[in-house]
Amino acid sequence: MNNNGPNGSAPVVEIYDTTLRDGTQMEGMSLSCDDKLRIAGHLDSLGVTFIEGGWPGSNPKDVEFFERAKDIDWKSATVAAFGSTCRAQLRAEDDKQLQTLLAAETPVCTIFGKTWNMHVTEVLRTSLEENLRMVEESVTFLRQNGRRVIYDAEHFFDGYKSDAEYALETLRAAARGGAETLALCDTNGGSMPWEIEEMVKVVHEALPDARLGIHAHNDGECGVANSVAAVRAGAQHVQGTINGYGERCGNANLCAIIPDLELKLGLQCLPEGRLSELYDLAHFVAEIANLSPNDHAAYVGRSAFAHKGGVHVSAIRRHPESYEHVRPSLVGNESRVVVSELSGRSNVLSKAEELGLEVSSDHGSRVLERIKELEAKGFAYEAAEASVALLMARHQTGYEPPFEVLDFQAGVGQATAR
Repeated sequence: MNNNGPNGSAPVVEIYDTTLRDGTQMEGMSLSCDDKLRIAGHLDSLGVTFIEGGWPGSNPKDVEFFERAKDIDWKSATVAAFGSTCRAQLRAEDDKQLQTLLAAETPVCTIFGKTWNMHVTEVLRTSLEENLRMVEESVTFLRQNGRRVIYDAEHFFDGYKSDAEYALETLRAAARGGAETLALCDTNGGSMPWEIEEMVKVVHEALPDARLGIHAHNDGECGVANSVAAVRAGAQHVQGTINGYGERCGNANLCAIIPDLELKLGLQCLPEGRLSELYDLAHFVAEIANLSPNDHAAYVGRSAFAHKGGVHVSAIRRHPESYEHVRPSLVGNESRVVVSELSGRSNVLSKAEELGLEVSSDHGSRVLERIKELEAKGFAYEAAEASVALLMARHQTGYEPPFEVLDFQAGVGQATAR
């Protein structure tokens, strides 16, 4: 891997967040301009390298975002505007869409172009030579107007499988134009990790001076694995979204990619100490997007470090690493113990400690026996911690109920429509 930072410093992988653009293409997700600015502020605080604010030529909301973003003092991140290469048979300087990118006044412009020969001839309906002209000239135009350019090679891996040499030629065209990063896109999300790793290695050998990136989708449930595989093969730039939001099955999930790279591969992605903010950011973005957080998401899910089985809880009370692959606090999460009919005595004792209750071993056994009896009748205690606490209190020696029920009434009625 070629991921070393300057002057032999800690390895660095650029994190390019596209939650505000690609993420909002998810069905059921919509963000106001204010929402986008709030999320961007938190991404900047986390320390991502780039924040892709949107496509300024596509809708008024994105135009407003970039207008307001000009007045913000970004601490860590660089804001990027997204667009495409110029249209076929049109010079770059005459393309209105490229003009809107310049009007956004962002330091970085990210543009995508066609890599797959089928897309060139059947979707754009132009020649392979004209497509190369469109790529190179569009990048050159933006560079001549003072913009840094990241080039997204759309459908790169499918294009490489169809015509490897032409796919590489499109990258060379972008490099000639002055693109600082060539992001290889698995746009349909169907490539496998071993394919990604091998193809990135080939590109790295063919363009040894180019900075490579990866933009993966999750249609084969391999978005995170494909991104990590690309980094192993030499990519130094990773694009993705918070919580994996995105069109169809979503984009590669940065909430898993970032800790994978930092904690498993030892590659720095964020400023020192920021990784512990990941849990809060994931839940903040879900709240702003009005979407339920995925409790079972890796690293940042509420259940990511929750333990239910009695054998597991007994083990982590002795050695947490016995059933936790990383310390939860590294990503801002925490261990939890779930009490249910699958529990052992250790679950009850751990929950008592968590709730600040003093419970003896024998007492814990009696509480556990009662929980198993009640769950066999249809009760559920997993999400009822207050009920567990009451059971613990009621089984304590010398317990006296605070009140006694003398009588109660229940009434059932039905409203009549008028």
